[in-house]
Amino acid sequence: MTVRVRFAPSPTGELHVGGARTALFNWLFARKHGGVFIIRFEDTDIERNRPELIEPILESLRWLGLLWDEGPYFQSQRFALYREWAERLLRENKAYRCYCTPEELEAKRKAALAAKLKPKYDGRCRSLTAQEEQEFLRSGRQPALRIKIPQSGTITVEDAIRGKVEFDFSELDDFIILRSDGRPTYNFAVVVDDITMGITHVIRADEHLNNTPKQILIYQAFGQPVPVFAHVPMVLAKDRSKLSKRHGATAVFEFRDRGVLPEALVNYLARLGWAHGDQEIFSREELIANFSLDAVHPSAAIFDEEKLFWLNQHYLKTGDPKRLGELVRSFLVKLNIVSDAEAQAVPSEKLTQMVVLFRERAKTLSELAEPARYLLTDHFTYDPEAVQKFLTPDKIALLQGLAEALAVVEPFTASELERATRAYLESQGRALKEIAQACRVALTGRTTGAGLFETMELMGKDRVIARLRRAKDLDFFLSSERSHP
Repeated sequence: MTVRVRFAPSPTGELHVGGARTALFNWLFARKHGGVFIIRFEDTDIERNRPELIEPILESLRWLGLLWDEGPYFQSQRFALYREWAERLLRENKAYRCYCTPEELEAKRKAALAAKLKPKYDGRCRSLTAQEEQEFLRSGRQPALRIKIPQSGTITVEDAIRGKVEFDFSELDDFIILRSDGRPTYNFAVVVDDITMGITHVIRADEHLNNTPKQILIYQAFGQPVPVFAHVPMVLAKDRSKLSKRHGATAVFEFRDRGVLPEALVNYLARLGWAHGDQEIFSREELIANFSLDAVHPSAAIFDEEKLFWLNQHYLKTGDPKRLGELVRSFLVKLNIVSDAEAQAVPSEKLTQMVVLFRERAKTLSELAEPARYLLTDHFTYDPEAVQKFLTPDKIALLQGLAEALAVVEPFTASELERATRAYLESQGRALKEIAQACRVALTGRTTGAGLFETMELMGKDRVIARLRRAKDLDFFLSSERSHP
């Protein structure tokens, strides 16, 4: 048997991290077993669907590297197939026409609630005579189709993550499979799709668990084998409420735009509810080799941004600097550091050097790009407290002399800059630690950063000398804007 799984989002919103994790689990399971990963859009909800979100959802999956083998398929293009399968159940007396109007059904629902009963269809149309049906049709009523379910007994869902879950038929009713306007209901369309696409394992969010007994009944009505079900637990916020926008970023592209790497997000999502010993960091190959549904925990997983950024920092520290540099290039524009044309003009070698120099402190690509503001431009803000604390008259005098000493340094490399700086300070009877912070503030506007001389080298001679000389202009540093015009 070839494993065939599917990820079936509805185009009603961007791809949420919870949906991305479900897609990832399906993809990993398919790759682990040499199977097929299918994409299918469940887009029969005309009122809520947003077709413009289809491509962003697909692009989110591409960005994560979750490439599919078949699809995308669209339920909205399969209505004729659903009607054909529904009519088959009608012919076999496993379904019946229901002529009840929405108003009548709503009245029954309210009456059941008033009587403190669970609202469910009372089976009024289950045994209509041909004459009664004709009368309904003459009155202009268009029927829906309902499936006949057993009147008593139980049905058991064998869940690969949750174990056995039992449902009593008394909790169910003869549910609609085809609406009066010809549109299929969710539960019916899903089963027809999964049968015709040969789905062997249904790995999905646990919010669908209550739909599963209805879907099993449809499989049984068609005499089809029931796939393996695996309901993945929810992803919750730290306060254990449902993860939503009020907790911050929730969509895949929001994390991409904040500078999270796809490999970091994939690694993090894989570990949300799944474990392989104490291992935290996995290559994609390791995830495929080790993933199993048996190791998915049935309890809800807690989304922790700090853990995600910790993983992202690991991948920034260990990733290919050249590739990371090219990713940083787009953030130069996103952060309004330079224009798009200026960003494209930055040499790849310079971006690679930036990555190597600053990635130890960066948790995101955005943080990795931020130093470019003072490395590549003169439009950056000075910390006024740092200016007042470190750019004192005696330090400014030393910086002026240092500027002249460094102006003749060739080549303008970190090692030569350090040698020349130490030689100058020794001639003045001073130590490097006495001037290091003042020099950093004059050059970058801040007191923290990467190695001072490595920063100078990357900044370039012209900017270094100009900024050291400018240190004597305290009015400039303490102006209201505190930044270069």
